[in-house]
Amino acid sequence: MRLIAGLMARLFDVLMILAGAFVASRIRFDDGSQRSFYLAFVAFAAAFSLAVFPALGVYESWRGRSKRALAGHVALGWLVVQACAMALMFSLHRIDFVSRLWFAYWTGISGAAMIAGRMITHVLLGRVRNAGLNLQQVAVAACGNHCDEIIRKMEVTPAAGFRANALYNLRPGTAITTTTPVRVFEEHSAFARYVREQNIGEVWLALPLTEERAIFKLVDEFRNDLINIRFMPDVRTLALFEGSMTDLLGVPAINLAAPPLPPNAMVQKEVFDRLFALAALIAVSPILLACAIAVKLSSPGPVFFKQCRKGADGRVFTIYKFRTMRLHVQKQGVLEQATRGDPRITTVGGFLRRTSLDELPQFFNVLRGDMSVVGPRPHALEHDDLYQNIVSGYIHRYRIKPGITGWAQINGFRGETDRIEKMEGRVAHDLYYLRNWSFRLDVKIIFATVFKGLHHPNAY
Repeated sequence: MRLIAGLMARLFDVLMILAGAFVASRIRFDDGSQRSFYLAFVAFAAAFSLAVFPALGVYESWRGRSKRALAGHVALGWLVVQACAMALMFSLHRIDFVSRLWFAYWTGISGAAMIAGRMITHVLLGRVRNAGLNLQQVAVAACGNHCDEIIRKMEVTPAAGFRANALYNLRPGTAITTTTPVRVFEEHSAFARYVREQNIGEVWLALPLTEERAIFKLVDEFRNDLINIRFMPDVRTLALFEGSMTDLLGVPAINLAAPPLPPNAMVQKEVFDRLFALAALIAVSPILLACAIAVKLSSPGPVFFKQCRKGADGRVFTIYKFRTMRLHVQKQGVLEQATRGDPRITTVGGFLRRTSLDELPQFFNVLRGDMSVVGPRPHALEHDDLYQNIVSGYIHRYRIKPGITGWAQINGFRGETDRIEKMEGRVAHDLYYLRNWSFRLDVKIIFATVFKGLHHPNAY
């Protein structure tokens, strides 16, 4: 069945490449004067796709894969094919014979057709699997909460086509919560016999690393069976963030303490930050000018307050704020935070602090690449030295760029940190943000900052 599906997918791609070229020719050309030349060009691309697509995993099983990943693989493969086709034309000194407009039409039409076909098939397969057909039965060997998590993921994503059929509970005294009717075993031999009798094709080992003997025993048990054995280690006690996988030197590795955001998310966040900061600076430029004039007239001294803070990966940068205090002598190595009713704060400075307008110059930091719009707030270097050995997870706030606003700030953790509990609460919220980052969460934090976070009783 899988072989037939693979052949059908390859045939579909070749047809879409040929059809896309034909449609592009009808749009671009009025006659077929160069039809033979373009036919050879298209035939090469179609043949080359049959070599490139499998190498990039385009024809791997769709079961359990997201539509976004599926579309990304197809788009990447098609762009590689077209780049190679153009390179061939260039090496044969035939690049001038290729209409750039036709090539763009062809690339867009064929690529869209191949992706659309897969999306439609993905949706249809999802409906079939939701109806209880085309399911892959799974036997899970697990213990504790990790087992519940694996079962829950199968239940909330029925379109993936995985169904738990049997559970081998290595800790008989612990209960397993599931809404799916599943046969539960507590003996190794009974579990293995049931897997073979029911012809279950997948055995998932959702076990902690401490269960090494059980893992080896199960692998040895099914070594000579045509059963897929997959290891899903429970690393929650070790991993600061969710233990994602990466490839290092061709070896799969589980990230226990590493940047929590994947590279594509970092690029997305970087682009958004720069565009948002530029738009914000243009929009609030009259406010910036008014604040600068007010600060300058309120007391002698510079308009901006500059201080060293730590950024991503611990790199030190200079942060900008509007000056809100009178000039005073700062004791070496001692940080005196602003307190309620602090005599050092000017009248204008108090207003800027209460409304958070003193933070607006940090959009320049975002444009420079030192900061992000949303992220953990950077603290003074003295605070970093004090808390990184006291508050668990403190230093991991600097896995990404610090932000002008953040999850901790809109949840009330602002201002003075005169008690260790306040800093622990702030760090806990920052780590929650890192574990659950999404573009939607960033937008939510920005809106919350604008509508309810600009003025806060802890800002003084």
